[in-house]
Amino acid sequence: MIASDLQSGVERLGEMIAAASTIVPFTGAGISTESGIPDFRSPGGLWTKYRPVLFDDFVASQEARDESWRSLFATEEIFTAAKPGRGHRALASLYRAGKIPAVITQNIDNLHQASGFASDHVIELHGNATYARCLDCHEVYELDWVRTLFQRTGRAPVCEKCGGLVKSATISFGQAMPKHAMHQATELVGDCDLMIAIGSSLVVWPAAGFPLIAKDAGARLVIINRDPTNQDDIADLVIRHDIGETLSPFVDN
Repeated sequence: MIASDLQSGVERLGEMIAAASTIVPFTGAGISTESGIPDFRSPGGLWTKYRPVLFDDFVASQEARDESWRSLFATEEIFTAAKPGRGHRALASLYRAGKIPAVITQNIDNLHQASGFASDHVIELHGNATYARCLDCHEVYELDWVRTLFQRTGRAPVCEKCGGLVKSATISFGQAMPKHAMHQATELVGDCDLMIAIGSSLVVWPAAGFPLIAKDAGARLVIINRDPTNQDDIADLVIRHDIGETLSPFVDN
């Protein structure tokens, strides 16, 4: 059902939230645009300004690794300046109320953690842009460490521990999805009775399959997104309005 207007959509959403015992949100870039983070694919999005570096290129080429880090440092200020929006805060409110056990996100901005979710309860399908990791031994590095070495040498650094390649902790095109996060997400959506997909175009697979898994397991599905998605026809409720405005009534004060 597509909500005819915002008020009726919010009222129906409130009824579904009240009736649910376990809610699993699935969030995409749209929930963070209110926080000042542009999405990736739209005109003016980050990928129109910074070409994404493929994982195989990152591994094979020093030049590609250098380009990858230059792009990240050019966009870093956008991420560090961002604060959780009304959508993040609404989900954190439901998390504190015991309605949400964890959130599944395609985002890499750390804003769910900043809104109050424990790190262990944020299932990051595409990783996190706020720190770096060695691809071999998985040692974690702060971005400041990478930046200092990069500015000194002009080259992407290697791991101090094992000499492996150091990459931002995001999942690049061509890189394997994180097995543990995918397993956690699959279990979560299979056990919920309400899934709310928020700000995702639902076109990136395998992540886009989670609403289908939830529906197949008997959960109700809500989609909140500015634009239509190809899963609207299976949703129990579709709200095509501003995410922050839609979810602001659920922010506890």
